[in-house]
Amino acid sequence: NPGYNMQYQTLLVDIVDTVATITFNRPDAANAMTPLCAREFSQVATRLDSDSSVRAIVITGAGKMFCAGGDLAAFAAAGDDARRLLLEMAGDLHIGLSRLARTNAPVIAAVNGTAAGAGFSLVMACDLAICAESAVFTMAYTRAGLSPDGSSTFYMPRKIGDRRTRELMLTNRLLKAPEAREWGIVNRVVPDAEVLPEAMKLARDLAAGPTRSFGAVKTLLNGTFEQTLESQMELEARSIADLVRTPDGQEGIRAFLEKRKPKFTGA
Repeated sequence: NPGYNMQYQTLLVDIVDTVATITFNRPDAANAMTPLCAREFSQVATRLDSDSSVRAIVITGAGKMFCAGGDLAAFAAAGDDARRLLLEMAGDLHIGLSRLARTNAPVIAAVNGTAAGAGFSLVMACDLAICAESAVFTMAYTRAGLSPDGSSTFYMPRKIGDRRTRELMLTNRLLKAPEAREWGIVNRVVPDAEVLPEAMKLARDLAAGPTRSFGAVKTLLNGTFEQTLESQMELEARSIADLVRTPDGQEGIRAFLEKRKPKFTGA
């Protein structure tokens, strides 16, 4: 994988076989997001989206927290330049999230600890999420007199409903792991030590799957709330018709008929 030895200051990027892991790596600062971190996240997401050998992506945090949100100290230090800083930083974060939403590879959040603000938003943007028993979630934006970013006002109402979204964004209440699962914020809660191993196991299973099919699922679901029934069904028809002629589509059908396990290549 050429270029993956690129040195990032705020992230660790690791690729093993077909699974990429992005680790927010500012453990001494609660993995809070700085302008540099947002820019590096955008660069990494673009790089992974351009590499067809990457067939699953895991996002996690170093140390005890997943990500405590935006680095408010950096906003304060910017003074009169804070508006420009926020536009640039949110823009970088959002480009990264756009790339990951549209890449074929499923994206899994391995939530190792607290996810607040932009960290919580990032969890909502991932396709699947596994969290530690000790993980807690809070939106936190309005507590600082700010408003949510990082795609949360798009994904949260769609994934957990409007009432619960408003509650989280207006009251900043803390959600513990069992309630986060109950609300549909995460798929599974596991013991702290098992978060990354379980996420990696899931990622490896998905990475051996029909990657273009997974991309089609993401595309269909990302746009479903904007469509009518008939327009969504036409998009479904066109998608399945395109996939039936792909190598993985043909292999999947053959394997089913021959009563064997398919060998998908992501093609």
